[in-house]
Amino acid sequence: MLHDPKGGSFWFDAGALCLDFAHTGGEGPYAVFETLHDPADLGVWLAQPPLTAVLTEAVTARELTAAKALRQAIWDAAHARAAGRSLPAAAIETVNRAAAAAPLVPELAVDGASAAWASPVRTAQALSTLARETIELLSGTFAERIRECASDDCPLVFVDTSRPGARRWCSMERCGNRHKLRALRARRATDR
Repeated sequence: MLHDPKGGSFWFDAGALCLDFAHTGGEGPYAVFETLHDPADLGVWLAQPPLTAVLTEAVTARELTAAKALRQAIWDAAHARAAGRSLPAAAIETVNRAAAAAPLVPELAVDGASAAWASPVRTAQALSTLARETIELLSGTFAERIRECASDDCPLVFVDTSRPGARRWCSMERCGNRHKLRALRARRATDR
C-alpha cells in the first residue's frame, strides 16, 4: 500500500521486494514520500511481510544511511533498465557492496512446516538480501520486464509479470483509471 502525501492511498504491487523498498521514499521531489525518517522506521519496514525480518539488534543511524543509499541505487538501476539505458556505475557499486555482506539465513522451524530467519537477524543481512534480489532481477529473466508506469506524472517502476507482458500502469486503481477517465472526457469533448 502506497500513501500519497496529498491524501489517499492505493494498492501497488511492484512485483519484487527490492522495488517495493525503492518506493519507500527518496531524494529531491520524492522526499515528500519518505517513510524511513529514523532508524526505527527501517526496522518496522523490514519486519513487515513478505520479508518479515524482525531484527535482533536495533537499526543504527549509519545503517539507515546505508539503506537509503541502497534504496536510491535500486531506484536508479530499475529506472535505467526500464528506459533501456546502461545502469549507472554508482548504482551497480552500491548494490554490489550491499550484496557482499552475509544475507539473511532461512531456518526451518521445529515443526518442519514453517520457516523464519536464523538468529541473529541484522540490518546488514536484510540489506544484503534486498541487494541480492536486485542483482537477480536486473540480470535475470524478468530484467526486460521492468517497466515505468505509463502515466505522464507517475515515476513508479514495477516488474510486469503478466502473461502477455502488457502491463502499463503501476496500478489500475490509480493511474490506469485516471487514464481511462481522461480518455473518456476527451472523447466526450470531441463528440460535442
